Amino acid sequence: MHIPFDMFLNNIELFLLIFVRMTGLFVTAPIFGRGNIPVYFKIGFAFTTTLLMANVIQVGHVIDTQNFMIYALYIIKEFLVGVVIGFVAYAVFTSIYIAGQIIDMQIGFGMVNVLDPLSNIQVPVTANLYYMLAMIIFLVTNGHHMLIRALYQSFSIVPLGSAVFGPGMVDNIIVVFKNMFSVGFKIAAPIVAAVIVTDVVLGIISKTIPQMNVFILGMPLKILTGMVIVFITVPAFIYIVTMMTDDMGIEIFKFIKSMVPG
Repeated sequence: MHIPFDMFLNNIELFLLIFVRMTGLFVTAPIFGRGNIPVYFKIGFAFTTTLLMANVIQVGHVIDTQNFMIYALYIIKEFLVGVVIGFVAYAVFTSIYIAGQIIDMQIGFGMVNVLDPLSNIQVPVTANLYYMLAMIIFLVTNGHHMLIRALYQSFSIVPLGSAVFGPGMVDNIIVVFKNMFSVGFKIAAPIVAAVIVTDVVLGIISKTIPQMNVFILGMPLKILTGMVIVFITVPAFIYIVTMMTDDMGIEIFKFIKSMVPG
């Protein structure tokens, strides 16, 4: 690949703004923002991608690079644009953690959390399983390509240094959180329904056969029921994650358009 060194000499300020927006994506986005990815790889990949984008991005307006304070403001704005794009993608996948927490509370794993060394947070056991499966589906469906493509198209929708953060951004954040809880409840709904039916059956047994200790029987039975339903609903979960990836692209472009100056 030919590296345009003249670009560094003549347009280093513009190159830095593109690089900062790309770096912001790597802070919060799924896959790219994971803690197990080496920092040197993130920086190198962002630098290489910036080299490719810098050759095709058209800058049709004047950017003040002489005033240090104004240029520093441009850098902050570009970094926030990248962070917002990555945050939307991360918020969409957070619904999986919500679903896992609901499921674990129902089947009896509410007190069992595992430390995710990649994100440095404690996550429910079921949520960890769902999240790893979702990341595999995300990669298979080229969701990471969608993120990079959305970042590239953001330069034509929100030119360098022109992003604004207004009330429309707040409305979009509320919608994202609403959808996050909604999708989480939809994922957990079959397991919750199965556990409720199990509780009803155990209640009937306790009234019919008072000698039977349903508390000892109920815990392993609910765990078994929950695990069986989890594995039965894996195809439906794959479909939901695929739809989440498509909705992620739609939500990202809503956020990008909300940053267009009025």
